[in-house]
Amino acid sequence: MRWPTISRVLGFLMLVVGGLMLPSLGLSFAYGDGEWLHFLTTLGLTGIGGGTLMFIGRHSERGDIRKRDGYFIVASSWVLASLFGAVPYYLSGWIPNPLDAFFETASGFTTTGASILTDIEALPPSLLFWRSTTQWIGGMGIIVLTVAILPLLGIGGMELFASEAPGPTTDKLHPRIRETAKRLWIIYLLLTLACGGLLDLGGMTPFESANHAMTTMSSGGFSTRNASIAAWDSHLIHYTIIAFMFLAGTNFTFLYMLFQGRWQKVAANEEIRMYASIVLFAALVLGLLGLRGGEGHMAFRESLFMVVSVVTTTGFVTADYQSWMPFVTLLFLLLMLSGASAGSTSGGIKVVRYGLLFKNTALELKRILHPRAVIPVRFNDHAVDRGVIYNIMAFLVLYIGIAMISVGVFAAMGLQLDTALGATLATLGNIGPGIGNVGPVDNFAALPQAAKGYCSFLMILGRLELFTVLILFSPYFWKQ
Repeated sequence: MRWPTISRVLGFLMLVVGGLMLPSLGLSFAYGDGEWLHFLTTLGLTGIGGGTLMFIGRHSERGDIRKRDGYFIVASSWVLASLFGAVPYYLSGWIPNPLDAFFETASGFTTTGASILTDIEALPPSLLFWRSTTQWIGGMGIIVLTVAILPLLGIGGMELFASEAPGPTTDKLHPRIRETAKRLWIIYLLLTLACGGLLDLGGMTPFESANHAMTTMSSGGFSTRNASIAAWDSHLIHYTIIAFMFLAGTNFTFLYMLFQGRWQKVAANEEIRMYASIVLFAALVLGLLGLRGGEGHMAFRESLFMVVSVVTTTGFVTADYQSWMPFVTLLFLLLMLSGASAGSTSGGIKVVRYGLLFKNTALELKRILHPRAVIPVRFNDHAVDRGVIYNIMAFLVLYIGIAMISVGVFAAMGLQLDTALGATLATLGNIGPGIGNVGPVDNFAALPQAAKGYCSFLMILGRLELFTVLILFSPYFWKQ
């Protein structure tokens, strides 16, 4: 482990987190909400902490970060960012409990969208904007943000990008990782601006449209209203958010292809077709059930919104799906286990893993009949390496095992079984709303403090796709 290098990178990342608070500091002055001193204090603490870490690592070696260093930096950066990001909530008194403040910030940076706030509209504008900023930055990843700048420190960023990027593959848009990060962020920024502009046309105020654009493109789901998106009965607002949630759940490699006009290649992609099919099928099933008492268009719009919100793990709410019928709750539980595309801002297991697993399972029947035949799993007309299949199997076993253990942990803390299951899926999958007492019209405020702490761990674990965090607990990681 190159500790000086690790210290220098983490210090720089902390300075970046502090710099991200500057817009909120400016808004505090503009709105006169009195929170500027708390942001200024946090900036000072972040600057001191980050500066100290960079000073400790001032004599670090130049060159690429090793694999072990990358895993440690990524996992540590999400914890440190959540700790420092929680300070404004705590100092302001709006979230007086430190663990609650950490939960809210971890939920932001991991784009989970779970909240302990019972009256969101009471928060000052600067804190609401900081809340949305944590999700916007977390959506693409702090590491992907800074990997474009790390070469200025003499440090390569491929290991950081590979550790942070969600999904079983890390497709690069450009041979140089720094250029990849820049292209990802340009696409992300352009889509956010487009989303905000349409929401503004739909009737949101500029402040509300900016906040919701950030939390839509990040698949985060934080809102400025207690009723979430249900506060606006506007077709333009609802369909705009549906469209951009869907785009946010799409692999950004293919979004880049769309910007280049390579429509046919995107349309032929198996992962995109699987993702779109799941969304449309589930929305049509719910719409046909007549969940709005026979109002055809409203039923479809509401069904489509909630399906896209859950599949992309955004977590925006327009209705309480728990009040519909038992079958619907079961369907949404299955959608929570789905996830969208790999390489997107969404959480969850990701549909590509299911697709490859189902294909491999079907081919096992052929291999039993023809044991000497070499029959590779093919995806998008390319043979998939067996190592990827083994990685997916290991991921699913770990995911299911952690979920089962977590349900037991929550149940031991006194939660009802449905709430324990809902809290597990909502946080491990970075979804936000679950079932039971943490459903779409509830939040996590009533959970015991120990449960909130464990939820925070699950959110970070799920955001970094298990291995990046769990490998730190392996004795093999620390052996020379």
